[in-house]
Amino acid sequence: MSKKKGMKDSSVEATSRMLKAVADLDRLKIINYLRAGTKNVGELAHLLNAEIVNVSHHLGVLREAKLVTTKKDGRFVYYSLNPDAYKTSGGSESFVLGFCRLEIR
Repeated sequence: MSKKKGMKDSSVEATSRMLKAVADLDRLKIINYLRAGTKNVGELAHLLNAEIVNVSHHLGVLREAKLVTTKKDGRFVYYSLNPDAYKTSGGSESFVLGFCRLEIR
């Protein structure tokens, strides 16, 4: 069986990893909170009413999927949505997840 449009297995795997990352309820909540702006793990833990260690794990998954980026400021690491994945245009928002796109309404 031939591959349609020449998709490489690595592209399919990356897309699957991104889709799995956003499929988790807490990670989806983190993405939603980050839509409002950059936050550190403590701020996100407070918003989620969750333990910092759990939020840190979820952020690691999102970072590995290249959906969030980090910036260190002193002893704090701040997380924001990756502009290569998170797109805004004309009042619409979407995530580019490999060869898929997730629209936010």
